[in-house]
Amino acid sequence: MDDALGLYIVADGMGGHAAGEVASREAVDTLYGMVKRGVGSLNELVDPVVESDARAACRLMESAVQAATYFVYSIAEIDRDKSGMGTTISALLVLGGYAITAQVGDSRVYKIEGGVVEQLTEDHTLIAWQLKQGLITPQEAARSPHRNVITRAVGNREYVQVDTRRIQLVSSTRFLLCSDGLHGYLEDADIPSIVEMGGEAAVQRFVNLANERGGKDNITAVLVEID
Repeated sequence: MDDALGLYIVADGMGGHAAGEVASREAVDTLYGMVKRGVGSLNELVDPVVESDARAACRLMESAVQAATYFVYSIAEIDRDKSGMGTTISALLVLGGYAITAQVGDSRVYKIEGGVVEQLTEDHTLIAWQLKQGLITPQEAARSPHRNVITRAVGNREYVQVDTRRIQLVSSTRFLLCSDGLHGYLEDADIPSIVEMGGEAAVQRFVNLANERGGKDNITAVLVEID
């Protein structure tokens, strides 16, 4: 989290022998460093948005995730104990009157505005793909043994497809970035009232709620509040 830069990242690592921890830490550091170096060349996004400025912001976020992907992959190539390690990335960059998201994996970014919750990111999982293709029902998805199979990750290959998106901000906009250790136990209807608690109190309530509902995974949550 860097309020001055306007950059927020959640990464959820995978891999044995603490490799997931290495992957997530290195990915965050790489993404952060690249955005910090490159953001000065970007123009703030204000209405009416200049499309070339918006594309440049999306390219920076995508390139930063790609750099993280290559770096994590390279570490695993050098240290065979870390072979196959990877991490999710859900990142948000606030740039003037807009925000840019970058997404790989199954962590999520939600937008909360006027009490309405919108999931901004798509889960890159086998289950999500099967649902999108109409191959299974939501009821079958909830019972599927393949719920944790990720179809995109940062670091297990040299390259990954990155989803980016532009979102307009208003003064009441809030963003929740979280790992699947939270959203796997969360209903959209839970989110607005907890977000209204604000700051650390809201984040702690999210973590407690996941634990109360049987949390069996790492639980990470970042709440971004736009003034």
